[in-house]
Amino acid sequence: MTQPPELKRGLSLWLLTFYGVGNILGAGIYVLIGKVAGNAGMYAPLSFLVASVVAAFTAFTYAELAARYPLSAGEAVYVRKGLDSRLLAIVVGLLIVLMGAVSAAAMSRGFVGYLHVLLELPDATAITLLIAALGSLAAWGIVESVGFAALLAIVEVSGLGLVLFVAGDSLHSLPERLPALLPSADTAAWQGIMIGAFLAFYAFIGFEDMVNVAEEVKDPARNLPLAILLALLVTTLLYAAVTLVAVLSVPPEQLAKSDAPLAEIYEQATGRRPVVLSIISMLAVINGALIQIIMGSRILYGMSRQGWLPKVLGKVYGKTRTPLIATAVTTGLIWVLALWLPLVTLAKATSFLVLGVFCLVNLSLWRIKQRDPHPQGIRVFPRWVPLLGLSASLGLILFQLAAG
Repeated sequence: MTQPPELKRGLSLWLLTFYGVGNILGAGIYVLIGKVAGNAGMYAPLSFLVASVVAAFTAFTYAELAARYPLSAGEAVYVRKGLDSRLLAIVVGLLIVLMGAVSAAAMSRGFVGYLHVLLELPDATAITLLIAALGSLAAWGIVESVGFAALLAIVEVSGLGLVLFVAGDSLHSLPERLPALLPSADTAAWQGIMIGAFLAFYAFIGFEDMVNVAEEVKDPARNLPLAILLALLVTTLLYAAVTLVAVLSVPPEQLAKSDAPLAEIYEQATGRRPVVLSIISMLAVINGALIQIIMGSRILYGMSRQGWLPKVLGKVYGKTRTPLIATAVTTGLIWVLALWLPLVTLAKATSFLVLGVFCLVNLSLWRIKQRDPHPQGIRVFPRWVPLLGLSASLGLILFQLAAG
C-alpha cells in the first residue's frame, strides 16, 4: 500500500528567515504607520517600541516551543500539550486561521490604497483578482511560494531603504526636535501611545506564522527558533528607523489621513509622484497576504492530521505536495472578509485575536516547563520569559478594552 504524499522539507534557515521578514514587514509598516501616527502623534516611534517589547517576549516563547514541537498547526499543538485540552486546542487553531484571514484581508485593503495612487480600479475587482492570484500561487508549491515570498521580502526592505534615503535628511533635525519625541507623564499622551501601540502591534504579527510551516523546514529544531529571532530583530530595527523618519518629515495628522502613508512621505520629500514606492508597497502587501494564505492552510492541514478537523482538509495533492482544499478554504475566507470590513477594523480584530492566542501560548509553555524543564537537545529560556509574555499581551488587551 502506497503512503499518502507528505509535505516537502525544502525550507532552509535563510529562506525561512526571509519568509518571516517578508510577512512581518507586509503586515503593517506599509499600511498602518499613518494610523499609528494619528493616535500617537510624534510619539509614534515609542508606540512601535512598546509593541516590539510585547512581541519580543512571546517570540522567545515561540522559539522554544517550535524547537520542542516542530509540527504544523503550531499554536494548537502547543496549547494541547501545555493545557491538556483538545477542545481548547481546536478553538485556538481555528482562531489562528481566522486571524490569518483577517490579517490578509487587511493587507488586501491596504493594497487597494496604494493601487489608487497609480490607477483607478473598483475595490471589489482589485481585491478579488489579488486574492485569486495569491491563492493560486500558494497552491502551486511550498518552495515556489515561499521562494517568491522571500524575493518580495528583499523588495520590501529596499522600499523601506528608499524611504530612508529620500527622507533621511529629516534626521538632521533630530537633536532639536528630540524633546517633542519624548512624552511627559501626562495621561493623555500615554493613552495615545498605548492605543498606537495596540495598532502598531499588528505590524509585528508574522513571526508566529513561521511555526506553521515546521514540517517543511530543514532541521526545524535548530532553524525555526533561530529564524524567528532573526526575523524579529531585522524588522524591529527597520521599523524604528522608518517611523522616526516618518514623523520628522511629515506631520502626523497628514500621515493619518493617507491610505498610502509611505508614498506620502516619498512625495513630500522629493516632490515627485511616488510611482516606484507605490509599486513596492503593493508588492509588500501582496507578500504579507500570500504568507497568511500559506499559514492558514497549513494550520487546517495540521489540525486535520491530528484528527481535529475533517480528513479532507489534510489531503495533500501529489503533484504540488500542497494541501489544495485547505488552501481554497483559507483563500475564500480572506476574500469574504476583505470585501466586508474596513482596514482599521480588520487590523484591530487581528491584534485582539493574536494577543489572545499569545496569552494561551505563553501559559502553555509555562505549564510545559513545569513538567519538562530541560528537554534534551533543545535550547530553553528562563521560566519568567513566558510569564512576561503573558503579562505583556494581557496588559495590552486590557488597556485597549479600557480605552474603548
